[in-house]
Amino acid sequence: MKITLVTGNWAKIAQAKEVLEPLGIKVDNVKMDTVEIQANSVEEVAAYSAKWASNELKANVVKNDTGISIEALKGFPSAYTHYVSDTIDVDGILKLMKGEENRKAEFHQALAFCEYGKEPVVFSSITKGTISKRKSGKHGWSWDFIFIPEGQTKTFANFPDSKRFKLWNDTGYKQLTDYLKENKLI
Repeated sequence: MKITLVTGNWAKIAQAKEVLEPLGIKVDNVKMDTVEIQANSVEEVAAYSAKWASNELKANVVKNDTGISIEALKGFPSAYTHYVSDTIDVDGILKLMKGEENRKAEFHQALAFCEYGKEPVVFSSITKGTISKRKSGKHGWSWDFIFIPEGQTKTFANFPDSKRFKLWNDTGYKQLTDYLKENKLI
């Protein structure tokens, strides 16, 4: 089986290949802009984009969408993470969090698998952590500088590329492989 991962993000590609290729699934990728709807969950955004990309490419695709939810901000920015990153960035989030003791946050990753001609199926992973009080590290981008994954004492940005993506929870990929096996696609 072949799956096209719709992304230009090398870390998302590396994670997909690490999980799927040992199962005999060929993973290639296409970097393309997809239609991203305004929705309140990364799952909805990923599903819509996967269906759109599958129709455009006439292929089985996986579209990954991510977002960070901060408990003290009532789950904000969630599906609006990319927009927030482009506007107020992490410095703005740190200003919003100034004086806040509750630093709990979750990094959500939604994997939408869409067989060509069918409806998408979505699998989710959540990496729990906290928001640091200041930016730290030199690797990665955006949220990597302020998100400390559970079990660690430093932000994602303090880990080199080869280790950082392995700190993400990959439950969604495990659910995807189970789905592919159950539906005799692999």
